[in-house]
Amino acid sequence: MLAFAWATVYGPAGFLTIFAKTRLGLPGWELYSVVGIALVASVYYVPYTYLYSTGSLALTDPQLEDAGRIAGAGPIRTLISVTLPLLRPALAYSMILTVVSAIELLSIPLVLGSPVGIQVLATYLYKLGLVGSQTDYGGIAAVSVLMLLTITVLVWLQVKATGQERRFVTVGGKATRGRVLALHGLRWPLAIIIWLYVLLGVVFPLIGIVMQASTSFLSPLVNPFTLLTTQNFMTIFNEPSYVRSIWNAVLISTIGGALGITFIALCALIVYRSTFRYRGALSYLALYPRAVPGIIVGIGFLWAFLLVPGIGPLRNTVVALTIAFIMRFIPLGFGAIGPSILRISPELDRAGRVAGASWLRTMSSILFPLLRPALISGFVLLFISFLKEYSSALFLFARGSEVIGTTMIELWRQGNSGPVAALATIQLAITFVVLFVSQRLFGARLHGE
Repeated sequence: MLAFAWATVYGPAGFLTIFAKTRLGLPGWELYSVVGIALVASVYYVPYTYLYSTGSLALTDPQLEDAGRIAGAGPIRTLISVTLPLLRPALAYSMILTVVSAIELLSIPLVLGSPVGIQVLATYLYKLGLVGSQTDYGGIAAVSVLMLLTITVLVWLQVKATGQERRFVTVGGKATRGRVLALHGLRWPLAIIIWLYVLLGVVFPLIGIVMQASTSFLSPLVNPFTLLTTQNFMTIFNEPSYVRSIWNAVLISTIGGALGITFIALCALIVYRSTFRYRGALSYLALYPRAVPGIIVGIGFLWAFLLVPGIGPLRNTVVALTIAFIMRFIPLGFGAIGPSILRISPELDRAGRVAGASWLRTMSSILFPLLRPALISGFVLLFISFLKEYSSALFLFARGSEVIGTTMIELWRQGNSGPVAALATIQLAITFVVLFVSQRLFGARLHGE
């Protein structure tokens, strides 16, 4: 959706592109380029670094910064010499995660690179398997193995970087409130930079795609409010397959999210709250799917349904998509549940076992109720991730099992930018509703402290 939004606003015929050329006399820019793809991808992955950095800062004792100030360092010197070094593991972790995610990224290179002949490995796999007249399964397998090996090495580096994080974290026995850093003269320049990023990188593109969905023709040369129409939305709601893709996406996100978070919570409890001999290996297996690009997940499940006896009828069904989505996002749910389990004292487990409860009864009666906020937050994360997932569905869906992402790509290939924008707007609305309801009614938290 972000790729479509940027193309609508900053593409060759984008609203702000034409406005800058005709009204302001500014030179144009080329969004459909490697630099443009990298720019949009960086906006997409900024939240990773933000979330990991805030989580790392929450584990940092503010007294270290106070010590720097007492030694005579100013606020900026303290930030550079004390705070940023403590963030090094989080920055390294998020950087490697971003590189891994960017290698598997399909949508942004597909939307912004394919029109000008720019290819990456993910788009190459997409063309080999879905666009050509004949599917080259040998070529797909070779490229998939190459991508998997490359990303496995990067994940290994990520694990190494994370393994050193504890020596950068100092938590005192007595809680200390962190102090707000006084930026003085840098306050307004930094605020302007951040707001420009938010407006130009996120707000304007999302407004643009909503306007694209609500007008017959979006251009700064014509007042868009004179071109308002519901035709693009009617195109979506009048076509049964498009409506079915919305219902399928919501159904998979709801049921798959519930099943997924339950399964993930059980795995996390076994890893962190059991004496299971192979719990270390289970932890690695739970985190390893992050090394598998979504498109390769789809290819793997395709071959599994073709070769494993008895499960062939599940191929190209909503059930197959649900299973693939759960497998793909196990690490996301595991990362949401694991830290919460570690915050709960093992003494509660021991009390339950001393009272005669079995391990399963202890987990269900004590741990699960205490984990309710984390479980709700994990479910919401899975719901949103399932709702926007498309890459692992490309080789698995068929008529009757479409989802929003696959329908958007098909509409884009046909050149139907208006319906694409309408479907993206519907997806955006569902996401906002789920976020609002989960945070207002259930207190779900999707960010670190």
